[in-house]
Amino acid sequence: MMGLPVVPLSDIADVVAGNPAPQNPEDFIDEGIPFIRMQDVGRYHHCSDLVDAVDHVTLESAERNRLRLFPEGSLLVPKSGASVNLNHRAMLAREAYVVSHLAVAIPDTRKITPDYLYYWSLQYDPRSQAQVTSLPSLPLRLIKEAMVPLPSMEEQRRIVDILKGADGIRRLRKQGQEIARQLIPALFIDMFGNPETNPKEWQVVQLGQLISSGPQNGLYKPASAYGGGTPILRIDGFYDGFVTDLSTLRRLHISGEEVGKYQLHEHDIVINRVNSPEYLGKSAIIKNLLEDTVFESNMMRFNVDDSQLDPRYLIFHLQLPAIKSQILSKAKHAINQSSINQGDVKSLELILPPIDLQKQFGVFTTSSG
Repeated sequence: MMGLPVVPLSDIADVVAGNPAPQNPEDFIDEGIPFIRMQDVGRYHHCSDLVDAVDHVTLESAERNRLRLFPEGSLLVPKSGASVNLNHRAMLAREAYVVSHLAVAIPDTRKITPDYLYYWSLQYDPRSQAQVTSLPSLPLRLIKEAMVPLPSMEEQRRIVDILKGADGIRRLRKQGQEIARQLIPALFIDMFGNPETNPKEWQVVQLGQLISSGPQNGLYKPASAYGGGTPILRIDGFYDGFVTDLSTLRRLHISGEEVGKYQLHEHDIVINRVNSPEYLGKSAIIKNLLEDTVFESNMMRFNVDDSQLDPRYLIFHLQLPAIKSQILSKAKHAINQSSINQGDVKSLELILPPIDLQKQFGVFTTSSG
């Protein structure tokens, strides 16, 4: 399947800086037109319907200070100050004035929908490009050069509908992870189709083609090594794709060389290689490590080429019945347990949608995992 066209942000939006803030306290009133500052964006981190601010100005004040009024649907991106490193995002849900520390992208609605631009922006991370000073800054030029996948307007609206549903799921997960576990696989099927039948005709690949490091079996230590030291992830520490609580992991005494060899890293994937059949192939993505952490011998660890396969997309793919069926078909069975090997993991077949769609899915389904 051909990839989506990709264009610079400046081709589909007018990207400008906000306004210098008025310096006279009398310019601000309790009621009036919102004047959006960094704190208003940072209050939510991600907000698709920003409507109010701490400060408001009158039309008279705006005219006197030559403030530009930005339209509903404008995207706000921090371009200077500490908020650059926090990567906040917001979209205006009403007209507002905006402080100069924020870049404003006004979408050309003939080419891109505001909602699609906002959801794209959640996976846009320019922090590595910021100029490093006591107050980081991100030049407008770099923001304008950001590359945006651009499907048709009809496809944009379809993607937005799906991602709004995913956003709702993310909020539900904060209220009850059990609800999300039931809904997110349905979202995957809705967005990408059932991998067993592949109705959208995505490319099918073996996982081994996309592994950049591993698989590697974990560390075995006798019970006498436990009782303090380095945290170790065991198979009882993760469910439904996520580690449950890093702070509760057991600890063991190991050498620095062993830590280096078996240390987990952000976005590693771990998969159970020895267990009873119903738990064989149980997997998780590694996120938000608190300290150097290693993994146990009855699992494997690998990471993938994230230019082709988003690990957040992958971890949900691995939870689906289609993968479970493949794992069971490859398993070697013995008394009371079954096993898979590294070759079995590499041979698992996946559907491979375009990477931008994988990332859109990953942003909303793993943010609270």
